[in-house]
Amino acid sequence: MVWEPEVEELRRRTELSNRGGTPDRIERQHRLGRLTVRERIHELLDDGSFHEVGALAGLGEYEDGELVDFSPASYVMGIGKIDGRPVAVGGEDFTIQGGSALFPMQRSKGGLGGFCEELALEYRIPMILLIDGAGANVGATKKMGTTYLPNGAGTGRSFVTSIEAMQNVPVLGAVLGAIAGGPSGRAMMVHWSVMTKGRSAMFAAGPPVVKRGIGHEVTNESLGGSRVHVHTSGCIDNEAEDEHDAFRQIRSMLSYLPDNVNELPPVAPTVDAPEGAGEALIDLVPRNTRRPYSMHKLICSVTDGGDFFEVKPHWGTAVITGFARIDGLPIGIVANNPRKNGGALDRDGSDKQTHFLELCNYFHIPIVYLVDVPGFMIGEQAEQEGTLRAGMRAMWVGLQATVPQLTIVIRKCYGMAGMATGNPTRLNYRLGWPSGEWGSIPIEGGVDAAYRREIANADDPDAKREEIEADLRQLRNVFRTAETFGIEEIIDPRETRSYLQEFVERAYKVLPYELERKPLYGVRP
Repeated sequence: MVWEPEVEELRRRTELSNRGGTPDRIERQHRLGRLTVRERIHELLDDGSFHEVGALAGLGEYEDGELVDFSPASYVMGIGKIDGRPVAVGGEDFTIQGGSALFPMQRSKGGLGGFCEELALEYRIPMILLIDGAGANVGATKKMGTTYLPNGAGTGRSFVTSIEAMQNVPVLGAVLGAIAGGPSGRAMMVHWSVMTKGRSAMFAAGPPVVKRGIGHEVTNESLGGSRVHVHTSGCIDNEAEDEHDAFRQIRSMLSYLPDNVNELPPVAPTVDAPEGAGEALIDLVPRNTRRPYSMHKLICSVTDGGDFFEVKPHWGTAVITGFARIDGLPIGIVANNPRKNGGALDRDGSDKQTHFLELCNYFHIPIVYLVDVPGFMIGEQAEQEGTLRAGMRAMWVGLQATVPQLTIVIRKCYGMAGMATGNPTRLNYRLGWPSGEWGSIPIEGGVDAAYRREIANADDPDAKREEIEADLRQLRNVFRTAETFGIEEIIDPRETRSYLQEFVERAYKVLPYELERKPLYGVRP
């Protein structure tokens, strides 16, 4: 019993640390619809699995050498499990000085670099960041007695570990409060992110700084709420109704990813597609090529259980990206959306496709393209936005990908945008539905350019145009392309899932060879 007093002191200090900030600050957090950081961690992780590291870090108040009070450090982190898988997890405690550091510590716990990220790197386990920090506190300058140069050894290196983590393990982030400065930058250095609707916001600098700097009166929501960053800027991938929904999405996203870049994605039990869903695909695509249809319905008709975890569902909506399973094995799906711009590839859709392809390639997830793209988006706005630059980059990244890919042409596949739906440096296995059509440029519209003089000189220009288009439409027959082996197979739409099953089975047999390669590049924010 010699050390019983010290063990009792350990218990007391742990209790003081677990209490977080003052009761009024905790009450304010709850009033705003937000949990405390420890409540978040315990809800996210498997019951009883959290092992906190650094719980005793903080600022003690002493009288005559005895501890009379204790302020915990503003960052909580450690190791826990999600569905039995070990993860490193950390987050700011906003109830303690807005999540900003109280004082310099000998070693950073997390936030920007720190022990949490080092845990993920050392043990090659995914990292989950629960971000709720106000950023730099100008009051710290007075405590330091000097300002600092941002790219110094103690500050500029903050993101070095973050970058290294992204090169090795999945990094997922949740924006759960109003964050600014460094925490906002950290929210960008992840593979996937989510923020809560109406309860969180993100900005380089908050409303007080904006007002003083450029004279604009703004609110947290108008400056950087989910409407801004999920729907408009695309800085954050997904939107959650509340924190409980955010944690559900984190668990879903993680279920498709391996623990690190040296492992294959996890396998789940096989679940059949919804009964009868595949049969309905024969009627999915209208014969009128100007009429849209639901690409989401197609996806959910062929995947295990009809499940599809969409990434960036509210941004770049001309392209649909997300994860699904076929016979329990994860795949990444890139699909054109005929309900947005007729499926034409625009700037935001191109950027969205680029990042998703990088993510799939980096974590060894086979890619399936579901194609209905009439080409790049056209018009003055498209040109001013740099659609060509973004679109060609999407094609370039697709050509760099080394994971197996399968292309299924549902309807249109035209021009350079059509080139961004496969990888001719590999097998480039392409299937076509009978509704497919393809070429360098759609006949409708292309005729006016190629036969301009002939149409203009005709007695009836409209009749002449229709005559030429009708003649060319005969050449658009998919079976003529198949005759020259210009497409590998034309398939019955109702058999799409069976073809996907064959593809996935073969793909996962060759993926182990992927593990032997050293990735050429990481996944950019």
